[in-house]
Amino acid sequence: MRITRKPFAALLVAGALAAGMTGCGSGTPASTANSGSASASETPKLSGTVTVYAAASLKATFTRLASEFEAANPGTKVALSFAGSSDLATQITQGAPADVFASADTKNMAKLSDAKLLDGTAKNFATNVLTIAVPPSNPASISSFADLAKPGVKVVVCASQVPCGSAAQTIEKATGTTLKPVSEESSVTDVLGKVASGEADAGLVYVTDVKGAGDKVKGITFPESDKAVNTYPIGAVGTSKNKDLATAFIALVTGSEGKKVLGDAGFGTP
Repeated sequence: MRITRKPFAALLVAGALAAGMTGCGSGTPASTANSGSASASETPKLSGTVTVYAAASLKATFTRLASEFEAANPGTKVALSFAGSSDLATQITQGAPADVFASADTKNMAKLSDAKLLDGTAKNFATNVLTIAVPPSNPASISSFADLAKPGVKVVVCASQVPCGSAAQTIEKATGTTLKPVSEESSVTDVLGKVASGEADAGLVYVTDVKGAGDKVKGITFPESDKAVNTYPIGAVGTSKNKDLATAFIALVTGSEGKKVLGDAGFGTP
């Protein structure tokens, strides 16, 4: 009996060891699998309001992207504030509660960077160039940039501290043309409004503004516009209390959907 029971006992032990080894080799232990599924279900859900300060020329595109962001993230809201980039940069440096800043040039974004008000590094996401906007009837017969300097032409531009105004000055210097505007506005949308209402014979705005205006104005392109290409950066404000939302909105703008929306509006890539 002792001779037959010893092999049987040995077989039981060997079988148990084999079963244990097979269990280890055939899959993930239950404790590990459970912890993995738990971590996957703990992905934080976005909620709350993200406040975005953006250049006036981004109004149409960012309004559309904000709607898409809210639809994709129920429980969130995007509060948009549009104005000239210089005005927005000043407001943020003075304590305005912005979470995201999108500028029409790198110069005004640098103001926030220099003031240590950016969370990380801003990302360039679009480019834009100037064009001439005239009323549909083109009463002053504008056909070139030089025509804007003709006597009697009522031309409107952005103020020099605004990106579109700075770009206009760059083109003036590059072409040796001196403009004498009847008005200098604080944002490109204000310039467009003056032309659309017939208060001006012509105005220097972005190509995207003319495209978005439809038949309210007519666009006159000019080759010298490539002398001043504006690059648009976007960044999270360091004082933001909604960093997850800010990061997610920036990801939308700089991602494939943002590129499509911006491209459809006439923006170029950085």
